[in-house]
Amino acid sequence: MKKLTFDYYMQIDYSETVSSCHFTIKCLPKDTVRQRAGKVRVQLSPDVPYSTGTDAFGNGQIYGWDDVEHTTFSFRITGDVYTGLDHREEAADEDMLAVFRHPHGLNRAGEALIAYHEKLAGDLPGDAYEKALFLTHRLHEDFVYEKGCTNVDTTAEQAWVQGRGVCQDYAHILIALLHREGIPARYVTGMIPGEGASHAWVEIEKEGFWYGIDPTNDTPVGDDHIKLGVGRDAADCLINRGIMHGGGRQSQVVRVSVEEIEGRRT
Repeated sequence: MKKLTFDYYMQIDYSETVSSCHFTIKCLPKDTVRQRAGKVRVQLSPDVPYSTGTDAFGNGQIYGWDDVEHTTFSFRITGDVYTGLDHREEAADEDMLAVFRHPHGLNRAGEALIAYHEKLAGDLPGDAYEKALFLTHRLHEDFVYEKGCTNVDTTAEQAWVQGRGVCQDYAHILIALLHREGIPARYVTGMIPGEGASHAWVEIEKEGFWYGIDPTNDTPVGDDHIKLGVGRDAADCLINRGIMHGGGRQSQVVRVSVEEIEGRRT
């Protein structure tokens, strides 16, 4: 087990004044079998009231109405999380499994990904989790990590054809491949040490629980991963969403740090 402390800061600057906005922020660590959140602190600027709740996927969220005129909106969320308590995440909801069994949005496979899956199909092991690890390893060998060559709207097929991308693309591609095998799989947003930004990985269902696999790093999810949200693809668990009046052009700065503050316990 590890005790990690995290600091997530996002700042959005606008070229014109925002007179008001609705905001939703999904940056709260989830309590699962594998991790448990400690005290979490929230700072907003402008400093306006907010409420907390959950979305349709059980993700914690902060939401509110900002009616203070501003040209900069920022939030900072800090806290502690105990990780590595188990290899499993939360129990799988049988009624929701069908949602994560079929392609959706950014994780749909096209001709190129279908052909890649067919190339690998003959070598796949029988167990679903072992299949996921096998596909993760091959994807790690056959796809190149490169920042700046994809964006939040890039699909799994587009990234695969390009041959390079970031953690979001690794996750979407792996989900697309797992769906070809009929394996329930979902997208995860979170944080890991040394990244400087949010991270993404995949969970698959096995024996009634979700298990995490990090295709970018070719490893099962462990005690360095802080889980924030889940969904069918990246669009379901965006860290920040907003509807505003005014604003003009936008620029965004994100700074994320995760550090261990207590060593592994036995």
